[in-house]
Amino acid sequence: MSLGSILKRTFTWWNGQTFGTQLFTWRKGQKVGEDRQGNIFYRNADDSKRWVIYNGEVEASRIDPEWHGWLHRIWNETPVERPMPHRAWEKEHEPNHTGTAMAYAPKGSIRRAAPALDKDYDAWQPE
Repeated sequence: MSLGSILKRTFTWWNGQTFGTQLFTWRKGQKVGEDRQGNIFYRNADDSKRWVIYNGEVEASRIDPEWHGWLHRIWNETPVERPMPHRAWEKEHEPNHTGTAMAYAPKGSIRRAAPALDKDYDAWQPE
């Protein structure tokens, strides 16, 4: 492990779990489950704290909706204990695409492959 990666783990949370979080998880954490992306979810003995250790990029939108509800105490049972029913019309969960090539580009955006040629407004012209 390089000095740079040690410093990152010591002082930044957005580059993965810090040493403090790793130590707290090791001492107090009870693993309760894992989502499809490999994120691991924990709670302490009295369930006063719930947290996630991300598998890869630390981005909240990468958490599945079932686990989001458990983390934020919308429900008390984990998706392992009480799986959520899924409907045929539901789409797969996707993380936030802002800042990526898959980000939403509205009609007329220069980021679209074929920008719209029709104008939905008329530019003001002084008389």
